[in-house]
Amino acid sequence: MSADLAAPREDWAMAHPGHGLKKEPGFEERLDSGLDSMKEDEYEQMVLDLQDIRLQPAPPALGEPQPWHGQRTEDGDTFLHLAIIHAAEDQALKAVQLSAPDLAFLSAQNHLKQTPLHLAVITEQPQITQALLKAGCDPEIRDFQGNTALHLACERGSLRAVGLLTQHCKRQQLQALLQTVNYSGRTCLHVAALHGFLAIVEQLVSLGADINAPEPCNGRTALHLAVDLQNADLVSELVRLGADVNSVTYQGYSPYQLTWGRDNLKIRCQLQGLTKSDLHDLPDSEDDDSAQSDSDFSDDELMYDDCTLHGRPLTV
Repeated sequence: MSADLAAPREDWAMAHPGHGLKKEPGFEERLDSGLDSMKEDEYEQMVLDLQDIRLQPAPPALGEPQPWHGQRTEDGDTFLHLAIIHAAEDQALKAVQLSAPDLAFLSAQNHLKQTPLHLAVITEQPQITQALLKAGCDPEIRDFQGNTALHLACERGSLRAVGLLTQHCKRQQLQALLQTVNYSGRTCLHVAALHGFLAIVEQLVSLGADINAPEPCNGRTALHLAVDLQNADLVSELVRLGADVNSVTYQGYSPYQLTWGRDNLKIRCQLQGLTKSDLHDLPDSEDDDSAQSDSDFSDDELMYDDCTLHGRPLTV
């Protein structure tokens, strides 16, 4: 029995020395204490002895494995994951403090490959985000969608989280984060542009993000994305920051060419004067370059005349 659990009964016994614990309603049914056969002086001595018992083992020192580090839920969440999810900031910060030397625990991933840092960004808890980064949590780890914590901060438009994540990185690590693409083929700059967060776009470019980085799947840059979104302010900002207006996608389209068939004439006018003249008109269709229509062939030319069966010409 722990001292915390024993204390209420000790206080009750000291206030009622003539009564034994056996007289507590229903007590006999729950526990046979063996107190019936004890003399009163023996019982009082036992109470005094209980007051001296302290079952409070000293917690492990900093740097030693904590007993709760190995505990996981069915979703793979650790105690730290849960504390962050439930916004128990004090408990989360204490857990980070006790676990500071255990980088494997601080960067542990649940079944969605999320680290505590991912969750701190998602739940918008900057103090925990900062504590994790200072303690050594790895910001380069990606979740099940390939997103780093910085991708998530850019997606949510959290300028403060972006600031924390980029300030607490070494230069080499920061460049790796800015170049990392998620499983959709997008860098953090692509994500910020796709959601129209101009301040984050400006900050990422100032930190060294490649403003002309193409998406691996189709070659679109942030400027192409801005045109697709018909976001005139974003187009203006990217041009001001030095985006290449003559960059083309893997299909050969410049940002200006993507304005054809779109309603925003402001974007078209802005890009027209900056784009090379040979990138104004839409590129010719591959069908026009590589194939002729059936009408260009005679009936004889359309006939297959080289088919053979068992070495003999096949006639129709």
